[in-house]
Amino acid sequence: MSTVMRYAQLRHNTWVYRRTYPRDVQPILGTALKKSLKTPDAREAKARISELNATFTRLVAEVRASRSAVSSTPSGGVRITVPMPQYRRVQFQGEALVKALASTYLQERAKALRPGSYKGVRYGIGLFVDRFGSRPIGSLERGDGLAFLQLLSGLMRQPHGQGTLSQTTQAHLWGVALRFLTWAERQGHLGAAPFAGVEGPKVDHQSYAVLTDDEVCRLLAEGSSLLRPLLLLCLLTGLRSGEALVLRAEEVVSKGNLGRVLRVVPNDIRALKSKAAEREVPVHELLERHLLPRLPSSGPLFPQLSVGKVVKLFAADRQRLNLTREGLVFHSTRKWFVTQCERTGVPEHFTASLVGHQSARSQNRLTYGLYSAGISLTQKREIIDQIRLPAGVVL
Repeated sequence: MSTVMRYAQLRHNTWVYRRTYPRDVQPILGTALKKSLKTPDAREAKARISELNATFTRLVAEVRASRSAVSSTPSGGVRITVPMPQYRRVQFQGEALVKALASTYLQERAKALRPGSYKGVRYGIGLFVDRFGSRPIGSLERGDGLAFLQLLSGLMRQPHGQGTLSQTTQAHLWGVALRFLTWAERQGHLGAAPFAGVEGPKVDHQSYAVLTDDEVCRLLAEGSSLLRPLLLLCLLTGLRSGEALVLRAEEVVSKGNLGRVLRVVPNDIRALKSKAAEREVPVHELLERHLLPRLPSSGPLFPQLSVGKVVKLFAADRQRLNLTREGLVFHSTRKWFVTQCERTGVPEHFTASLVGHQSARSQNRLTYGLYSAGISLTQKREIIDQIRLPAGVVL
């Protein structure tokens, strides 16, 4: 049995409101108030009919109240302005286009991510839109996931197009697409993830190499003079290059008889990798004597360097000094520091506190991880003082 409602009819699966105005107001308002209710649902239509009935009554009352003004105007041109209810068309799950949802998703991510992180997300979503942008998101299926993986595997590296994207980059872009679909599912546009069960790119993570004592000696003696101060600092503190480069002179603070420490904290240049990365690292005596006096007394300690420049300088030093061992990068200085801690008998969770790693102090990370304030500055000072540069180093 079809639903019957006063002043509304169901046409082409959409309810349409139509109510005829009284004859005395028709010269001003027209014959009837007609408007699509933009819904096939009878209950929603009934609520919207009530709103339009109120609008209808208000229009008629205002015209009749101004009847004297209408009769005194030769053209009868009195304009009655009443805001009309605006209704959005009902959208079924899965009907929204991928490109429209992607635009909304990118706007949200732009507010939440830092520029460098957002750049990768924008690139990944751009690839996804290029492939599926004109399709309803509900039409995506497992085969489309396989097609997108094939697209990623065929992309060329930029800017010279030498070889395809690395597996790590492919896995990152695949993850961007999956997170977008998960977001769409949470927003109610999908009933289930369409790419579920599709296995992404397998990444064979290659560990960085650890600097040998001979390599440390050669880099400090014959390496770039611009890179040498940063290299020395990272060898004796275990800092990441990105952490060291944003250090300011004001973040080298005195702790009385414990000497000076480097305060690794977020600042206006960049955020830290994780909460665990926020820490205090004692300054080694060699840094006190040979490095800090040569660095600026205010502002950034390494104003002439950036992460990109460090990578290029280190690569040039490797080539010039014939240090061709695979996996040898600037981050190897951090691995050298951790190796020295292990060889001097430092417990792993002590080293984790120094280098800003999530502590592995207990098997379930409960007791120490939740209740301990970490090792003391005195303990950190004892560890740092045990670190020795190779015998052949001359500062």
